[in-house]
Amino acid sequence: MYAWVWRHLPGPWPIRLLIYLILIAAIVYALFIWVFPWAEDAFNISEVTVG
Repeated sequence: MYAWVWRHLPGPWPIRLLIYLILIAAIVYALFIWVFPWAEDAFNISEVTVG
């Protein structure tokens, strides 16, 4: 998957690296802002009970 993304990014390798880092940062940001809070509410993860 990472090689596929790297091959499809435009420009020379420094520009590719910059775009790649921005893409990774955007994915991590989206996970922490939207996906993890949704998953916590949907799956009730915060109420863990251990025997």
